[in-house]
Amino acid sequence: MLDILMFAGLVVGILSGFPAAFAIAGTAMLFALVGAATGEFDLSFLGALGQRIYGILVNPVLIAIPLFVFMGVVLEKSRIAEELLTAMGRAFGRMPGGLGISVVLVGALLAASTGIVGATVVAMGLIALPAMMKAGYSASLGAGIVATSGTLGQIIPPSTLLIILSDVMSNAYQQAQFDAGKFTIDTISVGETFAAALLPGLALVAIYIAYLLVRALIRPADVPPLTDGGRVSRGELARVVAPPIALILAVLGSILGGVATPSEAAAVGAVGAVLMAGARLGGGRVITVGAVALGALAVLAAARPIRLQRSDTDAMDLTVAAVATVLLAIGLAALGLALWRLLRRGTLREVAGSTMTVTAMIFATIITASMFSLVFVGLGGETRVEHILESMPGGATGALLFAMGLIFVLGFFLDFVEISVILLPLVVPALITMGHDPTWLAVLIAINLQTSFLTPPFGFSLFYLRGAAPPEVSTAAIYRGVAPFILLQGAGVALVWFLPQLATFLPGLFY
Repeated sequence: MLDILMFAGLVVGILSGFPAAFAIAGTAMLFALVGAATGEFDLSFLGALGQRIYGILVNPVLIAIPLFVFMGVVLEKSRIAEELLTAMGRAFGRMPGGLGISVVLVGALLAASTGIVGATVVAMGLIALPAMMKAGYSASLGAGIVATSGTLGQIIPPSTLLIILSDVMSNAYQQAQFDAGKFTIDTISVGETFAAALLPGLALVAIYIAYLLVRALIRPADVPPLTDGGRVSRGELARVVAPPIALILAVLGSILGGVATPSEAAAVGAVGAVLMAGARLGGGRVITVGAVALGALAVLAAARPIRLQRSDTDAMDLTVAAVATVLLAIGLAALGLALWRLLRRGTLREVAGSTMTVTAMIFATIITASMFSLVFVGLGGETRVEHILESMPGGATGALLFAMGLIFVLGFFLDFVEISVILLPLVVPALITMGHDPTWLAVLIAINLQTSFLTPPFGFSLFYLRGAAPPEVSTAAIYRGVAPFILLQGAGVALVWFLPQLATFLPGLFY
């Protein structure tokens, strides 16, 4: 029973308020020693720990995480989210339900730009929730819209959850193939996971908007239109919305199109976010020219590779190289100007500190979770989990329902990183062996984890919103507000369950 007690001890340790990474590592070492003392664990298992940690630190997939975190923090700290909310609210606010719809759309844009749930929920809780309450929305409905829109960063790529999930699912897929006796091993890339999650993420956005439109039709007093604030011109709306959309297309387009790896695309996103933030602080024309120059350089390099070391270099190659050098110089000058403006405002220091904090938390959790899983497997926990799944009534479907329920319940207590790197490696290989498609399974799990962020009493988005909401918004109002959206999340899970093509179409098209 040590494996079961170990998992229970982990939940208790994390709920105690002790830092999660230390709670995971401490639980692992405690039960390793107890297991060794009782003859249930061989301490030589821990000899593989150094190799596991090294593998995490050099994993090319995980390198993208700090870059995407940096991109999201830059967009948050530079108040670009505030401009988006203001402009979209004025664009849609004069129709019943329009202000709520604008918040959902901005949540989707921020999700695709930042991928950080906490930052999005806090930003919209500070800006959008007071605006909706002023317009006549109830505190509960406004809180529900903000909390739900903020969690779209879990499912809409690029998302930190999807990056971690793709690595976990790829490892589990390989393990399942080894167990099946296959020696030509397929893997799952970050790009495939992004492609699989894109349409389901947009489907969730459509479900939220449809709900608000139906509510506006049935009970228009619940979602009144804005009566002030003025209209927004097309030029102003384009100026605010176009840069984030261009950034999203550059990042996702380069990954899905096979032009760049996730790490390279994350670097493109980080540079683009710095240019956007710098342009907002002044010198917009110069920085815009620099951004265009970098874009032209990328197109030029893709169309005609520049290799001056070849013996057959001709005049055209030299001309292309000269043009590329000029474009690079312009782009670097614009990037330097943007960084200088962020540094002078003190924003760059905040961004660096937040990025380091979030990245350290994620990697510390991944490393200590590897230690936990090593001890858990040594205690026979992996065999127990496989036996439980195989003994579930209903076969593969029953096992999947049990696993999804377990993930949902653990989402009340554990962060998505902890669930992804501790629980999923134990249950996913067995589910894949039973015949479930790994990309489809990844999307179902992602939506499930997103739902657990919203579910009282321990949903993390609810805690984020509680800290950012005005004092007159009670915790009970937040809980009431998210209730209908949890049901909508269930509809989203059912949609992907019964229409698996939503998750498998784009991966099959691009890969």
